[in-house]
Amino acid sequence: MDRIEVLSIQRASAADLARIAAVDPAVRVTDAGGWFDGEIRETWPAFSAQRYLAPHATGQGTRAERDALLGKAEVILGGWPYPLDVRARAPRLKWFHQRPAGASNLLMGDLWGSDVKVTTSRGSANALAIAEYAIAGILHFAKGFSEAYGEGFDHRRYRPVSIDGKTMCVIGAGGIGRDVGRLGAALGMRVVGTRRHYDPDQALPAGFSALGGAAALDGFLAAADFVVVACQWTPETTGLIDTERLGTMKAGAILVNVARGEIVDEDALAASLDAGRLRGVVMDVYNGEFEGPPPERLRRDPRVLITPHISGQTDANRHGAIEIFCENLRAYIDGRPLNNVIDWGLGY
Repeated sequence: MDRIEVLSIQRASAADLARIAAVDPAVRVTDAGGWFDGEIRETWPAFSAQRYLAPHATGQGTRAERDALLGKAEVILGGWPYPLDVRARAPRLKWFHQRPAGASNLLMGDLWGSDVKVTTSRGSANALAIAEYAIAGILHFAKGFSEAYGEGFDHRRYRPVSIDGKTMCVIGAGGIGRDVGRLGAALGMRVVGTRRHYDPDQALPAGFSALGGAAALDGFLAAADFVVVACQWTPETTGLIDTERLGTMKAGAILVNVARGEIVDEDALAASLDAGRLRGVVMDVYNGEFEGPPPERLRRDPRVLITPHISGQTDANRHGAIEIFCENLRAYIDGRPLNNVIDWGLGY
């Protein structure tokens, strides 16, 4: 078999690189983690560079040397952020794998819609950590912890509610959503949820009382005390939580978004908060999070808790990006289909 040139343009540990090389003797791994940081600083918004690059990182090698690395690569292991013109500079590229689970990270570059097969780590993220974050966000507002940051020390401001017996709707009962539902049920919640590909003949995920397709969402929202958004961002889910659906939700509901900011209409969200309909909103994501900070009108509201996309961070790293990449690399060598190939039409 001809040698397969694998180029890693994300920082990876020596152990991870060794695991990739061990997949097959034909694999040759080149470590270029950090080499493109200077280019990324020049082409990405300053906010993104500050958020995602190592401090003061300026890259390595000359432009010609980086072009040479891309020019011979058949497979690239990448992530976020990445060179926006990677497809144009990698004529031999057949497959690009990005370590994050979401596909929307790639929308800005020339890989999107290209002839290159692109895969993600969907289903292999730190799902449990993200689910724990979602439950913690619900508890934060259900128990009125946000009031502790207000003026004075008045017990009358607190209006805690019990979560036992309440209904939680999980939008997107995939890997993350299933863990959210399991944890919620363990705390006594009645859990319902939706999936884009819903099969009524399949057994319900652990902890779920009901599951449905997209058509079931409005009915579930009307009964939900807590709503967790954990679905993929696609053309179909852009603005999914809009004025109408926020109005469908129970008065005093708590909304948590651990998916993508574009799924929630932030103008409609602000209006719903102004109307006093929501008890609390937890956002680990927001519209345009890769270009700048969150909108001040939401950030200033004590009923809104915004964090900088940290829900997957944990002291117990269970991210399976390298595992799925190695499994796919074995399949690629054997001529078998790859898992998690992005469908450009579906958006993930």
